[in-house]
Amino acid sequence: MHLQENEGHDEREDGLRGRLVRAGVELVNAEGAQALSLREIARRAGVSHGAPRRYFPTHLDLLSAIARQGFAELTDRLAEEDREDAGPRERIAILARVYLAYAETRRGMYELMFRHDLLESGRLGLRETSLPLFAHLTALVARATDPGPGPNPTGDAAARAGVASPGDAALSADMASTGDTALSSGMASPGGAALRAGALWANLHGIAQLWHWGSLRLATRATDPAPLLAAALDAHLGPVEAAP
Repeated sequence: MHLQENEGHDEREDGLRGRLVRAGVELVNAEGAQALSLREIARRAGVSHGAPRRYFPTHLDLLSAIARQGFAELTDRLAEEDREDAGPRERIAILARVYLAYAETRRGMYELMFRHDLLESGRLGLRETSLPLFAHLTALVARATDPGPGPNPTGDAAARAGVASPGDAALSADMASTGDTALSSGMASPGGAALRAGALWANLHGIAQLWHWGSLRLATRATDPAPLLAAALDAHLGPVEAAP
């Protein structure tokens, strides 16, 4: 009986912790990252304002737990849109479009996910949470820039570009791997596809930020970020060769 009581207590504790995180996710999506005070999260979760401290020692811990949900949602969206039967460049374009759309439609969460103080704190391994996604992008970049001898490149081509190929496994499985798996997938490589993927990611992040702020609309007169994305892909992967 005592064991059953302890198990019930643990379930309640996990439930309250999850409720706080869900309340934070709803709050950041509704009102932005600046609204994420401990008191307001506790109020929305229906607990006392001191309750979050029982489950999250610091404010950064709770914010990191909320941000991890953002990475999980982005991963799910990418898994839904990805096409394993497509070529690597097309899959990169899909990933990039989903990334930009997420940055625009989940603005508060997107800002929270990349907040410098959260990433620097190392709370709950937030920085490592993004590594599987980057490893997947790196592998696709390797295949897109060094496709090998045939239409279905092997891991050798990716290895020459500085990253291990993930093969044809589902995207969700690729990105569900741990940070160690991501590192073993070539992210530690100082050059090759990892650098190219890093530059592309930085470019996408810049487009997401500057488009949201209106700066790119003003500077380029563009009404849609699609041409900017196409230019970024050409810059980092090379232009698409015209069919003969």
